[in-house]
Amino acid sequence: MKTIGEELDTLVRATTPRLGAIIEAESLHTRAPGTWSRRQILGHLIDSAMNNLHRFIRAQQTDEFVFPGYEQQFWVDRNGYQDRTWVSLVQLWVHLNLHLAHVIVLIPAEKANAICLIGDGKPQTLGFIIEDYVRHLRHHLDQILDPDSSKGSVHARWG
Repeated sequence: MKTIGEELDTLVRATTPRLGAIIEAESLHTRAPGTWSRRQILGHLIDSAMNNLHRFIRAQQTDEFVFPGYEQQFWVDRNGYQDRTWVSLVQLWVHLNLHLAHVIVLIPAEKANAICLIGDGKPQTLGFIIEDYVRHLRHHLDQILDPDSSKGSVHARWG
C-alpha cells in the first residue's frame, strides 16, 4: 500500500497549485441547471475522502467489513459546498488527502485483502477500494481542471 499512498501524496501536492489558481467566481458556475459546480465537485471529493478514511481504518479491524453506501447528492447538498469559499474547500481537500496518503502508507500488506461490502455493491478487497479511490479522485480532478474535457458526467459540468 506504500506505493499507492505515495502516489496519492504526489498527486495532491502537484494538483494543489492548479486548484489554487481557480478564482472564486469560476468555482461557482455550473454549465446547466442540475449540474455541479467546481465547488460541488471538490466537495464530493471531500465527502469521498471522509467516507474512505473510515473505510480504510475500519476495514483493518476485521477480515470482512460492512459499510453503508454513499448518497452523493444528499452529502453534497447537506454539506453546503456551494456556500463555502473555494480557498477553504481546497485547503480541506488537501489536508484530508495528505492524511489519507499517510494512512494508506501505514496499512499492512496483509490487510489489503480484507473484504469490504459497501452498500449494495459487490464484495471488494480493501486494496481495490484504495486503488479505486485514487482513480475516482483523478477522474474528478480532471473535470475540475479541464472544463473542456469530455470526461464529465451530468453532475460534473460547468461553464
